[in-house]
Amino acid sequence: MRISVCPGTFDPVTLGHVDIIERASRLFDHIYVAVLHNPDKKPLFTVQERIEMLEEQFSHLDNVTIESYAGLAVDYAHEKNAVAIVRGLRAVTDFEFEFKLASMNSNLAPDVETVFMMTNSKYSFISSSAIKEVASLGGDVSKWVSPPVAARLYEKFRETDGDNHE
Repeated sequence: MRISVCPGTFDPVTLGHVDIIERASRLFDHIYVAVLHNPDKKPLFTVQERIEMLEEQFSHLDNVTIESYAGLAVDYAHEKNAVAIVRGLRAVTDFEFEFKLASMNSNLAPDVETVFMMTNSKYSFISSSAIKEVASLGGDVSKWVSPPVAARLYEKFRETDGDNHE
């Protein structure tokens, strides 16, 4: 069985993420989407909220499992008996960071391949950070996230609106 993992913060999950994960689900028998805890990032959504959004997004795919994980992605890959870590590339600017990460992972776990997938060009410019900024200012993000994710974004910013203005 060919198993892969797709780690990320997914804060929130974008249609670019969806594009990569759906395509990877056709290449691998099973894919684990791992919501990794990254202490360097300050997420808008809790890990549980991100898991819920991902589960809703991929409920139609029987071969996708959503989990959280703290630690190295290669350790998670070993735990799941994965042969690959799937990473999406939006543009050339992503490549240097992803190349360094893949090289480090290869040194840590030579038995786990990194598979790079190019995001569909219509999503190549979007990022979770940019989407959060647009949503925080009341802009329309419906072209870049699913309707349930957009609703959660707008609700989250309504809840924290008082915290954003001094």
